Amino acid sequence: MKLSSLFSLLPLFSTARAIALNVNDTASVKAAAGIAAAKLRALYPNTESWFIPGEFGLIQTADGANDQGYYWWEAGAAMGAWIDYWAYTGDDQYNSIVSEAMLFQVGPDQDYQPPNQTLALGNDDQAFWGIAALAAAERGFPDPPKDQPQWLALAQAVFNRQASRWDAASCGGGLRWQVTTSNKGYDYKNSVSNGLFFQIGARLARYTGNSTYADWAEKTYSWVKGNGLISSSYQIFDGSHIPECVVSSKIQWTYNAGVFLAGAVSIYDYYLARSPALNTTQTDKQEYWKNETMNILMATDEPFFNRNDGTPNIMRESACEAPPPYTRTPTCNTDQRSFKAYLSRFFAMSYQLAPFTRDYIMPRLQASAAAAALSCTGGVDGETCGLSWIMQKYDGSPYGIAKGGVGEHMAAMEVFGALLVPDLKLPNTLATGTSKGNVNAGTGNDAFGSSYAIQTGPTTTGDRAGAGILTTICLGALLGLTYWLIRE
Repeated sequence: MKLSSLFSLLPLFSTARAIALNVNDTASVKAAAGIAAAKLRALYPNTESWFIPGEFGLIQTADGANDQGYYWWEAGAAMGAWIDYWAYTGDDQYNSIVSEAMLFQVGPDQDYQPPNQTLALGNDDQAFWGIAALAAAERGFPDPPKDQPQWLALAQAVFNRQASRWDAASCGGGLRWQVTTSNKGYDYKNSVSNGLFFQIGARLARYTGNSTYADWAEKTYSWVKGNGLISSSYQIFDGSHIPECVVSSKIQWTYNAGVFLAGAVSIYDYYLARSPALNTTQTDKQEYWKNETMNILMATDEPFFNRNDGTPNIMRESACEAPPPYTRTPTCNTDQRSFKAYLSRFFAMSYQLAPFTRDYIMPRLQASAAAAALSCTGGVDGETCGLSWIMQKYDGSPYGIAKGGVGEHMAAMEVFGALLVPDLKLPNTLATGTSKGNVNAGTGNDAFGSSYAIQTGPTTTGDRAGAGILTTICLGALLGLTYWLIRE
C-alpha cells in the first residue's frame, strides 16, 4: 500500500541515526519493530535482585534518581504489546517473558487480582491484563501448560469479576474506577474502566459466540453514552464523579478512543458473523455497530491527528504534548506516555475486522510510524525513541533516556507492527483457536474459589499515586515474601 500525496512532508526513510523505516517494505517494518521491541526488553528488570515477573519497577531518570514507579497495569499492557509483536513478526524471543509474567500475576483466584496489588487495584488495571490474555487467545499465542490457567479462561475471569461490580445504585450503572472503597477515586466512573469492560465483553462475544457477553457489552456502551462520557459528536471524555453523575473531566486521551473503537468493531464483527441467521432486529444491530465504529473512528481525527498545523495524519497525545510550534517539552506523565500504543493497537484490530475502516486507518498508521521512526534518534546509539512523533525528531523526553522509556518504546513498537496487519490472519474464535475457556471463571463457582473484594469507587492519577504509596508501605515486606513463595 502506497503513501498518499498527503504524506509528502514525511520522508519514507528516516535520516541518519534514526530507526530506518520504509513503511512500504515488510522487512524494513519488521526490523524497526524489532529495534523498539529490544529497547523495551532492555527496560525489563529481570536482572535486578528485587525483580518480580510482570513488573517494570522504578524509573531511573537522567540524574540517576529513582523517582517514579511504573504502575502494574502498564506491565500488563506491555505483555499485550509483545504478543502483538510476535503475531506481526513471528519473532518469539520475548514469548517466555510474556508467559512467565502473565502466569505469575494471575493471583490466587486466577483473575489478575494478585495480593500485592489489592490496595491499589483499579478496574482498568485488571482489565489491561485481561485484554492481554484475550489477545493471547485470539492471536494463537502458545497455550500455558495444562496445569496452569488458560488465556481464554483468564479473560473470562476478569470479565466476571468486573460484571459483579456493576454499580446500578450510583449514576444508574457503570463501573467505578477503583475496586476498593479505601482508594480515592472510588467516587469516579471513568471512560477507560467502562470502555475496557465493554471491549472485553464484545471480544468475548466475538470469540465464543455467547450472547450474554454481547448483552453486557451493549448495556455498558448504552450507559456510557447516556452518562455523557461519549458526546453526541463522539468525543470521549475522561470521566464523571459520584453523586453528580455528570462529566467532570472533558480531557480526551488517545487510549480512550482506541478502547471504545476496538469494542465497537468487535461487536460489529460478532453480528456480522451471524448474519445468515439474524432476524430484523439483529440486522439492524449490525448496521448500528458499523455506524458506531465509523463515528468513533472519525472523531479521532481533529484531537489526535489533524490540527491544521502542516503535519497531516501524525498521531499526537494532544492533552499533554506541546502545541505548535512543538518546541515545549511534553507534560505527559508516565502513564500517558504509553497511550498512543493502544490507539495504534486498536486501529490495527479495526483494520482487520472492518474493511470499511481501512482507508481512514492505514494512512494515519503510515504517517505516524514514519514520524515515530524519526523520533527514535536519542541515546548513545541514536535509536532511543522520544514521546512526540509530531516533532519528527527526538524530543529529549526525560523518560526516554537512562532507564525510562517503557511507554515511548511500547508505542513505537505497536505503531511499527500495526503496519503489518494487512498480512495478519484474522483473530481466532472458538472455531479456530486452541485456548480453553471457563464461563464460570471468577464467579466463585469455578475450580479456583473466590475471595475478591467488591469495588467501591474510582481514582484520579493523584489518587492512584497515593494508593501506590500506601500499598508500598503496607505491603513492602509482603512483596518479597509473596514472590519467593509463589516462585517456589
